[in-house]
Amino acid sequence: MKRTHHCNEIRPAHIGQTVTLSGWVHSRRDLGGLIFIDVRDREGRTQTVFDPSDLTPELFEQAAALRSECVVAITGKVRARPAGTNNSKIPTGEVEVMAASVQVLNMAEVLPFPVDDPEVASKVNEELRLKYRYLDLRRPEMARNLRVRSKVATATRVFMEEQGFLEVETPTLFKSTPEGAREFLVPNRREPGTFYALPQSPQQFKQILMVAGIEKYFQLARCYRDEDLRADRQPEFTQVDIEMSFIEREDIYALIEGLIQRVWKTALNVDVSTPFKRITFEEALNRYGIDKPDARFGMELADFTEEFRASTFKVFSGAIANGGVVKALNAKGLAGATQGQIEAMTETAKSFGARGLAFIKVEGGEWKSPIVKFFTEAEKAALASKLKIEEGDLILFAADQWLAACEILGKIRLYAAELLTGQGKLTIPTDRFDFLWVIEFPLLGFDREQNRWYSSHHPFTAPVTEDIPLLKTDPKKVRGQHYDIVVNGVELGGGSIRIHQPAVQKTVFEEVLQIPPELVAARFGYMLEAFKYGAPPHGGIALGFDRLIAILCNTPSIRDVIAFPKTAKGTCLMTDSPGSVEPKQLRDLHLELKARHPQTT
Repeated sequence: MKRTHHCNEIRPAHIGQTVTLSGWVHSRRDLGGLIFIDVRDREGRTQTVFDPSDLTPELFEQAAALRSECVVAITGKVRARPAGTNNSKIPTGEVEVMAASVQVLNMAEVLPFPVDDPEVASKVNEELRLKYRYLDLRRPEMARNLRVRSKVATATRVFMEEQGFLEVETPTLFKSTPEGAREFLVPNRREPGTFYALPQSPQQFKQILMVAGIEKYFQLARCYRDEDLRADRQPEFTQVDIEMSFIEREDIYALIEGLIQRVWKTALNVDVSTPFKRITFEEALNRYGIDKPDARFGMELADFTEEFRASTFKVFSGAIANGGVVKALNAKGLAGATQGQIEAMTETAKSFGARGLAFIKVEGGEWKSPIVKFFTEAEKAALASKLKIEEGDLILFAADQWLAACEILGKIRLYAAELLTGQGKLTIPTDRFDFLWVIEFPLLGFDREQNRWYSSHHPFTAPVTEDIPLLKTDPKKVRGQHYDIVVNGVELGGGSIRIHQPAVQKTVFEEVLQIPPELVAARFGYMLEAFKYGAPPHGGIALGFDRLIAILCNTPSIRDVIAFPKTAKGTCLMTDSPGSVEPKQLRDLHLELKARHPQTT
């Protein structure tokens, strides 16, 4: 009984034809002596009808014994559904198949959770879903996500080929470069005591490909990072990895904007307008308190440093005297925030080192706060004017060093938006995509504990040309040619123009980052050697493919768009990995365990 059509294919044009459908029993209903079975495959579902007056008792009993997720092949004649019984929710809802025969290809046990009811299935514990991932993936919602992922991967490859790029695979067994995130190490049996590392990204290989004259490279690259996990992070993930020679930043912007247009049109049939807005890192922090701002709603930060420089409120004036700033935001309509919600915001401020959180509630025509008595009329007028204060508003302050003050209010801004959305006072459109480029990040950050500079992005990022002389004299002022693409508060990816001059790269490694010359030679010597033989100016970017698909599928977790993801603990519940290994395997690798897994004791 080979199938003749898939389960989303039957239409009124097939009425009168005999068809065979194969798939899973999506649902079975026994109504008035008739049995209705919806058959589902990857493409969709079709209703079939078993009428005892047309079937042998054995065949009817066979249909009656079926349960959800049994695998069947059903043959019958297509007819129009009786008047008033059409189902407009599915494409095959105008027709049904009058079953003449059924072949049970496999019976199914009672399921640990239903897959035919989206509301019920969405409430199932995620660990149970991951343990039975093969059942979870049968849900139409999950199958749709994988279909979108496949379509976007294909569209990406087609677009990049049209732009003249070569897809090149780079190694997944690399050398350890511990300057970045924690790595997964692979012991080398042939040379005891040596290890490979799974790559955190193909960064060094793709730059070498530019030295090799490839000019335009891309790859849907598998990458690995042994980091603590969350909704948008997995130990193994995919990125759209890109590198180009003889370019400037504008070339990257144009390329990625074109790719985004193609992807959004392919996946959602949405036309994306270009060029995308560009804001500097400093502007992003000043306005939104975060370097990946959600620009779909206002509630922007305002600076009051000058207004409070001579204030009698010592918390503000003292912070300013210490080189800090005073910033505020107006959470419009949130004056009714509960004590618990205010405490949650206060804990956010404390997590950044603040002693507490100053705020004003505007209720009953009054500004309610113990700090208001310290303000002059001019200070209150400045607040009212800049923040457009009205009845029902909640004004929140941060007085600290510039970065800390911005980040405190940036976190609180997002929390306040969540509260206001829940109260129906703020609408953030889910079908709107606000793309922007965040540019001109600081090239370096300073680690006070280690008393040394570190790369804000990575050590291969080129400084803005006019800032190169500042590398040795004033590193904190050096801007990097680094750029992030952001949509709706999510960082889709980031990249930079690279250092291609060996002397500049050596200066960054040894004099700015203070990596000892022998360590530079051991970790990056081959790159510096390669650059001596004619490295072209080049740059690139990497887009988080899993995050990209999650946005297109409107799901908050990338686990919903990966076929077999890990849990927050980095485990695969379906296969029970990672697991222990045999003692012989450890002997072959010349390894001895100090702590043994319970399964091996």
